[in-house]
Parts: sequence; structure tokens; C-alpha cells
Amino acid sequence: MKLNQALHQAGEVLAHQDIEDSALESELLLRQALGISRVELYQDLNRELSSGEEAGFERLISRRLSGEPIAYITGHREFFGLDFYVDASVLIPRPETELLVEKALSLARERLIATIADIGTGSGAIAVSLALNLPQTKVFATDVSASALKVARLNSQRHGVLDRVCLRQGDLLSPLPEPVDLIIANLPYVKQEEVSRRGLAIFEPELALAGGYDGLRRIRELCHKLGDRLSPGGSLLLEVGIGQSRAVAGLLYSLFPFAKIEITPDLSGIDRVISLILGLTPVCPDAKLSC
Repeated sequence: MKLNQALHQAGEVLAHQDIEDSALESELLLRQALGISRVELYQDLNRELSSGEEAGFERLISRRLSGEPIAYITGHREFFGLDFYVDASVLIPRPETELLVEKALSLARERLIATIADIGTGSGAIAVSLALNLPQTKVFATDVSASALKVARLNSQRHGVLDRVCLRQGDLLSPLPEPVDLIIANLPYVKQEEVSRRGLAIFEPELALAGGYDGLRRIRELCHKLGDRLSPGGSLLLEVGIGQSRAVAGLLYSLFPFAKIEITPDLSGIDRVISLILGLTPVCPDAKLSC
């Protein structure tokens, strides 16, 4: 079978299983099976696959058809214009999480941010993106998972920021050696019932997904521990799920009544990021609920 035939057939098989971007995914999987670049692939589309190459490609297609995310199969995921290594020990970075990075960079243009803590860093995508864009800033990246921190270390090395990304193992804020100017966190916020019903944790680690009965268990714990971990005038950025923004903003308002609190929607219009800035006039739009 020639490369172009393999691409076409695999694309049809993936499309038949309602996999979006089936043509692109078939290309990515074929390149992974052959260990070649996109240029190399399209320079020699009439080349015949060996029996071993064909079998290897078929194995990758079977993995994808089983529901395994393509990022785990290829070991790659793009985030904020950067290529990150990922494996099954970390959550796959989502496009909506880029909003956290954008908000952090916006804050850094308005005020001095010398230290940042990325809580629950996983692959290190947020920490590395911020370190690259804020070269004068030190970034602490914490995670309870030693396996996740290995991935974050690899990505920090890959992008040349290991000297400014301080990786620390531990739960939430406990590994931080000092107060920081900005805490940023994409903690688990999927309801346990939803994780179980959809089988979301089959491939991605449940530790990085499940947020308890209402999805807010870990976020609630973080908020209650913020007190002495934020510098005076410090800031917090939290990613939340659908329908969670008012409850989280309400909790923050009850804990920090003199802080500025804002809710920012993502490109889909979903309230996605909660921002808190200490030491300003209270602003908490429609957030009187408590967690």
C-alpha cells in the first residue's frame, strides 16, 4: 500500500467513527508511525509502505478508534503556539486554558509581577508559556503528582526555561516557599458524576479531572488557603467550568471583600476565568453565592 492510499483509507475509517479532523489525524498518525515530518511525508506519497510500517500504522489507528486521545498517541499537544510533550500522566492542555495565560500577561503589563505560582501544573504548559513571555519573572510550578512533574520538567527543558520554572511536589499551595504576586490555577472542576458517566477518566488521569460532587472541591480548598500565599496587592486567576463562575466568585467575595473580582468568558461565551486582585475596591458582579 502506498502512503497516499494509507492516508485516504485511514481518513475514511476515522470519519466513519465521527472523529473530527479525520484527514489531519490520519496524517499525524501516519507520520508518527513512520517517524517523519510533514514535508517528508508529502515529498514521497507514492512510496510503498513495508509490511511492518503498515502494521504499525494500523495499531495507531486502532488506538485512536478505541477513544485514546491523539495527543497521547503522538506525544504532542500545541498550547499558546508552543509544542508540548504529553502522556497519560497529565491532562491534555485545552485551548480555553490559553485564556489564563492571556489574562496573566495582561496583568503583568499593568503591575509588577516578579513571582508566579502555577498550581496543579500538569504538563507545565501554563508555567512554561508564562516563563517564555515574562523572562524577568520566576515561576513556581506545583503538582501533587511526581509523574506529572517529570513531564513538566521535560517541557521546561525543551523550551529552555528550567532555570526559571521551579518545580515542586506537594498539594496545592503547600510547596510554595514564599508569598507570590500571582497564583494561577487550572484545578480539576468536573463533577464526579460526570466523570463516571462519560468515562472521562479512562485515558486522562482522574486526579486531574474530578472535582468532587459539585466539581469545586479543589478550587474551594485553594481559595480558603490563599491568605498568606499572596503578596500584598497580589492576584489570583482560576479556570472554572460551565455554571461555576458565580459560586466561585461568591466564595472569593466572602473571603476577600475588599478585592476586585472579575469573570471573563472564553471565545464560546462560557464564563471561564475568575480574576481576583487584592487591595482594591470590591467588585463582584452578581456573585452573592457561597461555596
